[in-house]
Amino acid sequence: MEAARRMSPRRASPRLATAAGLALAVAVALYAFGRIHTPDIASSLFGQRGNDANLLKAQVGTALLVLACYQLILALWIYQRLPKVGAAPRPVHLAHRIGGAVLFVLSLPIAYHCIIAYGVQLDSARVALHSLAGCFFYGAFAAKVLLVQSRHLPGWALPLAGGTLVTLIVILWSTAALWQLTELA
Repeated sequence: MEAARRMSPRRASPRLATAAGLALAVAVALYAFGRIHTPDIASSLFGQRGNDANLLKAQVGTALLVLACYQLILALWIYQRLPKVGAAPRPVHLAHRIGGAVLFVLSLPIAYHCIIAYGVQLDSARVALHSLAGCFFYGAFAAKVLLVQSRHLPGWALPLAGGTLVTLIVILWSTAALWQLTELA
């Protein structure tokens, strides 16, 4: 599988540039919407219940973090980077794809709530990092979906895209869910 994805740098460059452009376009569009949109907590998916809504988002965000770790383990297995574990059987590849789809779908209610209720805020370092990471997450996800569809890529492209997604989920979780859970404790 690894060899089938490799191609000459000249042929791979347009695919990689397109993926990077798509990632940037999605991130910029979300950022622009979040900055010009008037935040409306009453229209948000989780309602106006304050800490209850935030606790629910923190719990779903924690589930996303766990799922991202699961995805990382499966990806390491697929790329044969787990010590003393052989090649990943076909069901592992399918589980990785299904896990990615579930992760994406589970993230949507939180993203919808954040962008509608709060928009993109840059008031504090924590909130700004969270807002920007959220925009970049969906851009990176769009790029990864595009890259997965390509059969001819450099061997580093998909691991970089997947690693970027896991990193962004960790940032999102630590700047919101972790913060919320420690505030409630």
